[in-house]
Amino acid sequence: MYTHRLVRTAGILFLIIFMVSCAETSKDRTKEGEASRNLGEAYLRNGDYAMALRHLSNAEALLPQDYYIQNDMGLAYMGLEKYDQAIVHFKNALDLKPDYAPAMNSLGNAYAGLQRWDSAIEYYKKAIQNVLYATPHLPLSNLGAAYYGKGDYGRSEKYYLEALELQPEYIIALRGLARTYVAMDQLPEAISRLSKAVKIAPNIPALHYDLGKTYQLAGDYKKAIAEYERVIYLAPDSPAAEQAEAELSRLR
Repeated sequence: MYTHRLVRTAGILFLIIFMVSCAETSKDRTKEGEASRNLGEAYLRNGDYAMALRHLSNAEALLPQDYYIQNDMGLAYMGLEKYDQAIVHFKNALDLKPDYAPAMNSLGNAYAGLQRWDSAIEYYKKAIQNVLYATPHLPLSNLGAAYYGKGDYGRSEKYYLEALELQPEYIIALRGLARTYVAMDQLPEAISRLSKAVKIAPNIPALHYDLGKTYQLAGDYKKAIAEYERVIYLAPDSPAAEQAEAELSRLR
């Protein structure tokens, strides 16, 4: 009986040691996975998508149930314009957390990158319907872009305006709405929105180029020239400057 107790006690001690060892191993894996995720996110913010994927893939192997990692990997593939692979990871994120609105919006962006407008619209609307989403102006503006892509300018205007009700200085929505107004041949409205965007962000060459082009369409060549010259001043060696110089050569 004494020997039996010793064996039993030894077995319990072994089980305890095994459980403690597993817990420590699990903690180590979690720490290593989180460190890889953080490093991947740092590369993602800096636009180094290949390095981001390297570290995020390591994080995924260690933390396969982490929906943040899946979403980050989707964003990295988006940055590389590998939209089909991005879609896989955004869907993985939503499988792990079905109410994760940022992945819904990003999934819409991936479909938009493939010009699959109806699928993009479906996920943008799902993101908007999530009352916990802190930045609903993003999918609203994206809806404006998707409907523009479909050639439905009335709905494009509607959603851009809704986005701007929430964030009146959201540059992407202002620029998108201006583009929609150009398509609708409402040039004064387009100029108004672009002029506001330029005041908010005066050092973005693309905004000045768009404003110059809209002035040119409206027949105000003096103001168009001034905007094109501003583009060249801000970014003298850029593709935008080359476009501006080409337009200036037509106007002079």
